[in-house]
Amino acid sequence: MTVSASFEATDGGLVLANAILLYRSEAPLSYAAKKSGGPTFASMHVVDHSDGQPMIAAGVPLSRAHIRQWTAALGQTVLPEILPANVLVSHPDILVWWVPAAVRTSYFALTSPPKGLAALAARTVMPLPYPAHVFIATRGRLWVYALPTSERPAADTVLLHSPVLNVYTDGSLCWGNIAFPKTITVAAIPEFERAVFDSWSTHPNPGQEATVSGKGGLVRLWDRLATRKAVRFPTHRLKPFRPRSGGNAAPPMTLGEVIKRSARS
Repeated sequence: MTVSASFEATDGGLVLANAILLYRSEAPLSYAAKKSGGPTFASMHVVDHSDGQPMIAAGVPLSRAHIRQWTAALGQTVLPEILPANVLVSHPDILVWWVPAAVRTSYFALTSPPKGLAALAARTVMPLPYPAHVFIATRGRLWVYALPTSERPAADTVLLHSPVLNVYTDGSLCWGNIAFPKTITVAAIPEFERAVFDSWSTHPNPGQEATVSGKGGLVRLWDRLATRKAVRFPTHRLKPFRPRSGGNAAPPMTLGEVIKRSARS
C-alpha cells in the first residue's frame, strides 16, 4: 500500500518517520460489539522519503514493542518533578491528591434557601469546617469525595459523598462559569481546589440533600454548623459513596475502584 502524506517540517528538524494506521469494521455491529468498539486492527508503517515527498509504505502489525519504543521516545519530553506528599497519582491523563480536614472560608449565596435557616438565609461569608477530601482530575472532569479520616488514604479507603454544594451525586463538580484548568499537572492543584472551596455555594445538586444521614438534609447541616460556629465537621453524617447500577445502590466504592473508573471515563 502506498499513500501520499502531506507534512510540514518543524523548526526542530523533525522528520516524519513512521505512521500508525487504525482499522475498524464497517459492517453493522451488534449491541455487544458496539459497546466493546467492535473488531479493530493497527499497523506500523515506515514513511519513504526517496521521491522527495513522504509516502506511507507497506506496514506490519503494530506490536507491543512498537508501543514501548514510541512511548519511551515521547516520554523524554516530559520533565521529571518532585511530587508533594499529598499527591497520590500523577499521570498524563489523571491526577489524584488529598487534602486534610480544615476550617476554610466559605461562601454561601443560596438561591432558594429553605425556611427556618438561621445563618445561611442571606449571602454569607464565614469560616466553616470541612472534612478531608480526595480529588481526581482527568481531562475535562474533576471528581470530589470526602474521606472518613483526616489521613492519607489508601486504595482500600471507602469514599464518602462530599458535603460541598455544587457537587453531583456521582462525585463530579458542577463548574458553572468557572474555567477548567488547562493542565492536570501538580501546578494546577491550587486552581482545582479554588474551584471547589473558594466558589459561591448557591444550591445543592439533584439528590445531594440526601447524601447525609440524620434530620434536615445537607443545607440545614451547614446552617447548624454555621450557627454554632463549629470547628470540626461531623464526618459520621456523610453517607458512603454508592454509585447506582440498574436502579439499585451498589456497595460503597473504594478510592482504588473510583480511580480505575475515572481513568476509563
